[in-house]
Amino acid sequence: MPGRTFDGREAPTEGSLVLVVGLGVSGLALARAGARLGWRTTIVEDRPTNEGASARIATARSLGAIVVEAPTVEEAQRLVEVTDLVVTSPGVSLEHPVLSHAAGIGRPLWSEIELAARLTETPFVAVTGTNGKTTVTSLVDVLLRAGGVSSLACGNIGHAFADAVFEPAEVYVAEVAALQLEHTVALRPRVAIFLNVADDHLDHFGTLDRYGAAKAKLYANQAGSDLLIANADDPTVVRLAMAAPARLAWFSVGPTPRPVGPCWRVEGGELVDPEGRAICRIDALPRRRPHDLANALAAAAAAIELGVATEAVAAALRSFEPPAHRIALVGEAHGVSFYDDSKATNPHATLAALAGFASVVLVAGGRNKDLDLGVLVEGVDRVRAVVAIGESAPEVEAAFTGNRPVVRAHSMREAVSRAAQLARPGDAVLLSPATASYDWYRNYGERGDDFAAEVGALIAGGWLGPDDDGAPPREAAERGDHRDAR
Repeated sequence: MPGRTFDGREAPTEGSLVLVVGLGVSGLALARAGARLGWRTTIVEDRPTNEGASARIATARSLGAIVVEAPTVEEAQRLVEVTDLVVTSPGVSLEHPVLSHAAGIGRPLWSEIELAARLTETPFVAVTGTNGKTTVTSLVDVLLRAGGVSSLACGNIGHAFADAVFEPAEVYVAEVAALQLEHTVALRPRVAIFLNVADDHLDHFGTLDRYGAAKAKLYANQAGSDLLIANADDPTVVRLAMAAPARLAWFSVGPTPRPVGPCWRVEGGELVDPEGRAICRIDALPRRRPHDLANALAAAAAAIELGVATEAVAAALRSFEPPAHRIALVGEAHGVSFYDDSKATNPHATLAALAGFASVVLVAGGRNKDLDLGVLVEGVDRVRAVVAIGESAPEVEAAFTGNRPVVRAHSMREAVSRAAQLARPGDAVLLSPATASYDWYRNYGERGDDFAAEVGALIAGGWLGPDDDGAPPREAAERGDHRDAR
């Protein structure tokens, strides 16, 4: 009969009725899992006319799933009433008729990562935080493999956990966002990494407290020898992590005092373990900004916990390059460096990026997620000027008006041109938008690629750089072939 409880770590078995909300990366992974395991899978797709939706729908149906396109409220509720389990894609509103009705009649409601974790006995590392998740997930994966551990990066990094669990590995390393953690019940990572908490996704969660509570579900079910690695320099993380039920270790790049307990830290120009044993010299790392050191400590702690030798960790740290669009150098000319930090989709990420530079022309703006962009002024001491772009350009402008020169641009080409005009030798032109990309672009990667392409075009087009007297470069000002913003 529909409405099984799925106590403990029980997972759907052959013949289970599984209702999935959303047919994106997670939804398709669940369709594939259902086909492998014999579930009777139904998928609700509310936007069947969106780009790529028809192909995804065809794929899901070829896997034996029933796809219901844009159901009415009544249809959605009937689907809930005849299912055993509801699995939601990340970010679906609690007001969605499937989710609200499931809650109302007591149907189990999970996220894709909750279900996926129940399909495997393989230990996994789970990484969350407002910023740095992808970098740390990638770094843990690299460190494990450097130590001879067969690992696989998955989750919010782009390879769904529900796909990964059918691939061989000794350890999975999963990036998990708050939107995925929200509907977890029994998720229990062998090692959890809690990086930071700052305003983000408030358009979904409403308050920072609700957002932080979702993050804290990362480690709520840990026990025994499980380990939580938490950021001692983030007050919200400290407050939440103090309630951790299993072992707790800290990482810190800041000065004391720190919370009581073992701490991976910076000391004497080295990254060191809680006993003060050296892991790697800081000057040997390819990137050494404060957040780079924090990421390295967190990842090293996880890898060493899982048996990787310190020497292997050090060697991998010395050669690791973060994924694209994370403060990546994309061009240099005439003493000005251009950096793509398109992955910075909230103010906390942009402030962290600014902390690594002495003088920046900041390119910021996009689609806001109900966040306070006014806090960007906290980084004003490192900003020479600002180019405001996208839907939130007025909010970016308001944050800096009266403190630094601000201009607006209506395309990425214009933004790069105007930033180049404002730069001086020794400056960094930094695309660090503090917002989502969906006003002009399909994703942050496309936004970063466009920035890099426009920087390349500017330099290849004969830009002479800032004049010796500080006047704006003529070439950038004279380029009249600005592309329309999309």
